[in-house]
Amino acid sequence: MSIQTPFRFDHVGSFLRPDYLKQARVDYEAGKITKEELTQIENRAITELVAKEKEVGIHAITDGEFRRATWHLDFMWGFDGVGHHKTEQGLPFHGEAAMIDDTYLTGKVSLANEHPFIEHFKFLKQFEDENTIAKLTIPAPAQFLEQMIMPFAWEHSKQFYDTQEELAQDIANGYRKFIQDVYAVGCRNLQFDDCSWGMLVDPRACEIFGTDEDGLEKIKEQLLAINNAAIEGKPEDLVINTHVCRGNFHSTYASSGAYDSVAQTLFAKEDVNAFYLEYDDERSGGFEPLQAVPEEKGVVLGLITTKSPKLEDKKQIIDRIKKASKYVPLNRLYLSPQCGCASCEIGNKLTEEEQWNKLRLVKEIADEVWA
Repeated sequence: MSIQTPFRFDHVGSFLRPDYLKQARVDYEAGKITKEELTQIENRAITELVAKEKEVGIHAITDGEFRRATWHLDFMWGFDGVGHHKTEQGLPFHGEAAMIDDTYLTGKVSLANEHPFIEHFKFLKQFEDENTIAKLTIPAPAQFLEQMIMPFAWEHSKQFYDTQEELAQDIANGYRKFIQDVYAVGCRNLQFDDCSWGMLVDPRACEIFGTDEDGLEKIKEQLLAINNAAIEGKPEDLVINTHVCRGNFHSTYASSGAYDSVAQTLFAKEDVNAFYLEYDDERSGGFEPLQAVPEEKGVVLGLITTKSPKLEDKKQIIDRIKKASKYVPLNRLYLSPQCGCASCEIGNKLTEEEQWNKLRLVKEIADEVWA
């Protein structure tokens, strides 16, 4: 069996937190339990999760992001020069504000010490066996950079950096160190999660980024450059894939738009092994932009939504896979949900059993299509 992602039946990485884990994190924040006690409860929850992942046939096991508040910010908090506090306004998603911590620079970005995620991965790796590999999900370097250079953020970040290029260089250097460190403890499958491209394809992109169409083109090149700079020099047997999303908070979304305007930058030029792509509804557009994906790269079709408990019609999903195969051959296509089930602790609006039913459906379809 291949020990490389992606797999025909795949997933993005995050899972709904069990109630006892959510309560433990509340108790820890309230000072009712120690950090060590919280870690033991997290260990229990992850152990139970991995057993369930294996039960449904998942080959790329993850820890469900159970030690994180959010899919991306906790990783940033592990760097020197990054601070955060409780938000008062949150981020504007469609239908609900995402109340995740405000995160900002407190100085120059660096990774002088071992990142906390290294220990997180070491715990997960022990569960690998002849049928499974451990996959680590982290925010893409572009996502990190975007967090600090959006119009409202750059006014603050300018206290520490004269140019955005200098900031991007420090972030890329930190990622290269992290990649070497996590490789050293046995990671061979790494996933960049990246909403920055989803924001760039939104009809409101110029307003969001505070620029014009020419400015958007420069931002695309800037985001591509930092992702590739972070990947540069990686070990040959380390697989790095990227997952492109338009926001996933409590079954709501942040942006909309087809891939057309970023295909020739992202798909054609990003130095990753495969693209995990959100394709669960009309917000993602058609499959035509997949023509830009080079012949050596794979595409994981996120055709099953985690935003709703309703199970998709199997025939319709198979028909959509066939349509995508007009642009990327079937042997380079894979299937997964469009995103995780819990990008943040709150999770999406479905039950744990409904979550697993979604994944069982993905496996059933994948087994039939790629039999």
